[in-house]
Amino acid sequence: MTNCELVVDSVGYRYPGGHLAVSDLSLTLGPGILGLLGPNGAGKSTLMRILATLTRPSAGKVTWNGADIATDPNALRVALGYLPQDFGVYAALSAREFLAFLAAVKGLSGALARERVDSCLSLVGLNEAADRRLGEFSGGMRQRVGIAQALLNDPTLLIVDEPTVGLDPEERMRFRHLLTDLAGQRLVILSTHIVSDVEASATALAVMSGGCLRFHGTPEQLLAQADGHVWEWTLAPEQLAEARAKFAVCASLRRPDGIRVRVVSAESPHAEAQAVTPALEDAYTWLLGADAGRH
Repeated sequence: MTNCELVVDSVGYRYPGGHLAVSDLSLTLGPGILGLLGPNGAGKSTLMRILATLTRPSAGKVTWNGADIATDPNALRVALGYLPQDFGVYAALSAREFLAFLAAVKGLSGALARERVDSCLSLVGLNEAADRRLGEFSGGMRQRVGIAQALLNDPTLLIVDEPTVGLDPEERMRFRHLLTDLAGQRLVILSTHIVSDVEASATALAVMSGGCLRFHGTPEQLLAQADGHVWEWTLAPEQLAEARAKFAVCASLRRPDGIRVRVVSAESPHAEAQAVTPALEDAYTWLLGADAGRH
């Protein structure tokens, strides 16, 4: 079995202006898919850049199979595939030309480079579009090129940061299936603020808020925290605004008899409210609300 242990030990990062983006964060990760969740501004992207060896932490350390990535970044870089949030392409190049260029940047050449380019194009379903200019690609197709470039060196650690922003529902679903297929003996870290991106695929979850780690465990453990705190009832349409002002409303559905609302609350929010089984979105909302002292 391939060595695949990433240890984040009391890591912190403070920007030059003084803003603390990551605070005393510790994680030990192995093969599987980690869904890194958190609202925008939670510190997820800063942590991703630290793990990708692009930013050195202000405090603590990160080790990959025992090697400190600050003093020995190449120990991780040879095993790393990275799709940043702001991934860009050269619009004038074809997908095949672009990947061949990046393969050379990663030190691959000759027959091996051509084999990896073809293999990665096939893996992300772009064989038929391989020789089209990237400027003609949809957002979803460009994201697939982004995953393909991250896989060129057959990485053991794959980091993807907010990969589904701007994608339509079908492309988002295809992307989630692709990441699930890629996991195997790899460690895949998927950073997102969209809970549905990790709901079906993540083997573990980490939730960040305000630069701090608020939860690390299985989806089932997060769901258990919200058990008994998710409620549904039907109200008149004119009561919806008041309900949203008073409670954390996770969903609302218009029906012939009124609007069915779903809220997270420590206590029953209404005489007619019934406790329901939490979904992951509910549990995430509950956790962030508890963290902010709103329960």
